[in-house]
Amino acid sequence: MPIFLLAGTTVALTLLLWWGREAMAHRARINGLQHRIHVNGIRGKSTVTRIVAGLLREAGFVTIAKSTGTAAAVINREGVDEPILRRGPATILEQIEVARTYVEADVDALVIECMALKPAYQEVSERMIVRSTIGVLTNVREDHQDVMGETLKEIARSLMSTCPANGTLITAEQDPVIQRVIYREAADRNTEVIVADPDLVTDEDIARFPYIAFKENVAIGLVLARLLGIPRDVAMDGMVRAAPDPGVLRIKELAIGGKRVTWANLFAVNDRESMVAAYAKLEPFVDQSTTTVGILNNRADRERRAIQFADVAVHDLTFDRLVTFGAYEGLVTDRLVENGFPLDAIVNLGDTRAPSLEVIVQKMIGDSPTEHVLVVGFVNIHTHQAEMLLHHFEHDATPWQTVEAEVGQG
Repeated sequence: MPIFLLAGTTVALTLLLWWGREAMAHRARINGLQHRIHVNGIRGKSTVTRIVAGLLREAGFVTIAKSTGTAAAVINREGVDEPILRRGPATILEQIEVARTYVEADVDALVIECMALKPAYQEVSERMIVRSTIGVLTNVREDHQDVMGETLKEIARSLMSTCPANGTLITAEQDPVIQRVIYREAADRNTEVIVADPDLVTDEDIARFPYIAFKENVAIGLVLARLLGIPRDVAMDGMVRAAPDPGVLRIKELAIGGKRVTWANLFAVNDRESMVAAYAKLEPFVDQSTTTVGILNNRADRERRAIQFADVAVHDLTFDRLVTFGAYEGLVTDRLVENGFPLDAIVNLGDTRAPSLEVIVQKMIGDSPTEHVLVVGFVNIHTHQAEMLLHHFEHDATPWQTVEAEVGQG
């Protein structure tokens, strides 16, 4: 045998042996856990991962969680985020590394947010890596159709790739048609389905959260707590105390250019149904003296989503003005006008103009005719304009409460 073939064969065998040992070690590590929870769905995965880990910690389980979310992080046994610093593209092998590093002998539970989009990778993540005892499917929405399927039924089947075998699946999906798909797929895996009813959660429960929470997500936590025999009050305390994902809906009241600005960061919301539900949470912040400004934040690799939200912004939401960030500004503007939105109420502040932060703030806020402006960002998280604005709102703008206090003292 030529020497280079012998060397190649030796390397291949060495890698196979190494992988075999790693796989066996991972399997032993995972099987030693009392609870393995795999969280999937279109919206709310990161929040559910965090609040489930929170309620488990509150109940005395030593718990490790891993959230992909707005910023990938391991939530350690103390409930503190440890950011994941990647040297290359994200892969599902990251889940193995998290288990190797954090799952020690005294750990009781691992809560993992599914990070895969393609159904085949989701299935590998479940069957080979997480091997969940309890699965969570938050909901089924129209998103990632390029890899999950065109219809809601197809997307549901894709998401069910992480359904455990011989276990329990909890879902907050309320659509009876989609529920039938979930039940059918779960039956093939000999898994029980429990539907979390949002009516389990009271308005008083929701008011306890330091961010705008959704009853469907909290209901999943309550159902899981009941399944594990955790008292409701303990579960609620743990969920409320859990550190939220950076992408949760928070409302900031700011003073900018002499105006009161209510800022709603919905950049992480990128499907129609979730956006409509989130926007409804903003109704208390709007009255006749408010100018409502929506930011369509479009990534260059998300043309389909840009068009979709040009429809949603007009047909399902109500804005006085619409601003475009990022890519596809001409395409989106044309679509908005086709949908009946007035051209003179559309402001292009994205890649076609590449404006400074000062210009963005002036056009969106300073030029608004009222003293109160509600600014809502949605569609995508990352564009240059969005990142500039987020940094400004987070670090530079003056909180409105500070201005109110100064006026009161004067």
